Amino acid sequence: MIDIKKSEDIEKMCRGGKILAEVITEVLRNVKPGVSELELDKLAEKLIRQKGAEPGFKKVRGYKYSTCVSTNDIVVHGVPTSYKFKAGDVVGIDCGVFYKGFHTDMAETLRVSAQNSKLKTQNSKDEIDKFLDAGKRALKEAIKVAKVGNRIGHISKTIQDVVEGTGYSVVRSLVGHGVGKSLHEEPEVPGFLATKVEKTPLLKNGTTIAIEVIYNMGKSGVTYSNNDGWTISTEDKSISGLFEKTIAITKKGQLILTN
Repeated sequence: MIDIKKSEDIEKMCRGGKILAEVITEVLRNVKPGVSELELDKLAEKLIRQKGAEPGFKKVRGYKYSTCVSTNDIVVHGVPTSYKFKAGDVVGIDCGVFYKGFHTDMAETLRVSAQNSKLKTQNSKDEIDKFLDAGKRALKEAIKVAKVGNRIGHISKTIQDVVEGTGYSVVRSLVGHGVGKSLHEEPEVPGFLATKVEKTPLLKNGTTIAIEVIYNMGKSGVTYSNNDGWTISTEDKSISGLFEKTIAITKKGQLILTN
């Protein structure tokens, strides 16, 4: 059953989402050569608590960290390790905040550069840049169709069309989700369309969801790795990417809570 949020619930999620966005922004600034995954995780927890919230991921049974860090071929749920980033690594940071009884969830992926600079000309973009641009665009376009009267299938089809239209693969065993009092709620929000749009859940005023673009440069297959029970990587060792935002569906339009 989909939990429809009241306006006051969405207001709390909006405040929590703002905290999360600020934390992710600061953590991403620290993704540099020589910095470890564990250092980023500790920074995220410190910032979350300083802002009066709690790490949402630490409320997941059995998980001891504030973030998931997915480096290169890691797809999702990457347990932070002592690995130190190198220039050229592709790093995804997934983080959640629990604030006043509600969760928000967000992820970004970037490439580590020696200067940690995003200043590039259009002509200098290589395959990694194009890959990351596709994920950002898929999320942006998916949010546009997340509105009252549309269905989850409209989101799923949009993600699939953008990702597969640029030659990459949507991971089919991992999906976005509802979010609120629990980190993972109904409905599931796949990045691909497995049935007719009309058969997928209707988006109603007060629905809150985490839209996730989970995709690979290579094939879509994934596997558990590192023997930690959490970390999932690409089967073919290709680079993976993850972009995610928590949004609320309202009568006035989409409200991006993690902005």
